[in-house]
Amino acid sequence: PGKKVLIVYAHQEPKSFNGSLLKIAVEELTKQGCSVTVSDLYAMQFEPRATRNDIVGHLHNPEAFNYAVETWEAYKRGGLSKDLVEEQKKVQEADLLIFQFPLFWFSMPAILKGWMDRVLVQGFAYDLTKANGGGLLQGKLCLFSFTTGGSKEKYAIRGDIRYLLWPMQHGIMHFCGVKVLEPHICYAPEHVSEEKRKEMLTAWTQRLKTLWKEEPIDCSPDWYFK
Repeated sequence: PGKKVLIVYAHQEPKSFNGSLLKIAVEELTKQGCSVTVSDLYAMQFEPRATRNDIVGHLHNPEAFNYAVETWEAYKRGGLSKDLVEEQKKVQEADLLIFQFPLFWFSMPAILKGWMDRVLVQGFAYDLTKANGGGLLQGKLCLFSFTTGGSKEKYAIRGDIRYLLWPMQHGIMHFCGVKVLEPHICYAPEHVSEEKRKEMLTAWTQRLKTLWKEEPIDCSPDWYFK
């Protein structure tokens, strides 16, 4: 009880299977006494492009625009655009981040990748000048919950689905100091029976009930590529 959860949700349709997973997470976690915030990226019309507009006021180097440098400098002086400041505040306050989305082309949808690109800037999420690798979002947990278009068998033929999680879980979250929980994957909900979909939703509800007791995964290359 009293834990804060941020769900970053990337699906266009509230009546979708992803929408159902979101609804369950909000209901179940609220029932546990958590306070839950949702960033519904499509509904917010979140801007995924990392541009000059993300910096308010002067540029550090007006001669040649370097996004990483400019956002770092802007973060230090409180000069990031309002939408980024709002998202960073939500991340800062959260004990747990849940990313809910459909897998697009072996990756997250562009709008969610844009959220990562724009919100997790140097100075806020990591600091390369620090000796320990620089993850600044210590003490937080995250969970990637997503649906696929293909069946589990199809993914098995193409190589383990864990390979796809390396850039998301390891390259982004682990790098920023966040501890990663086992991903929650719903395979091909569009292509299974109504009964099977209900089972998937029940499994998600059950998992959420004991989520805070889970141990994070061992975020080593072995977990992904063994």
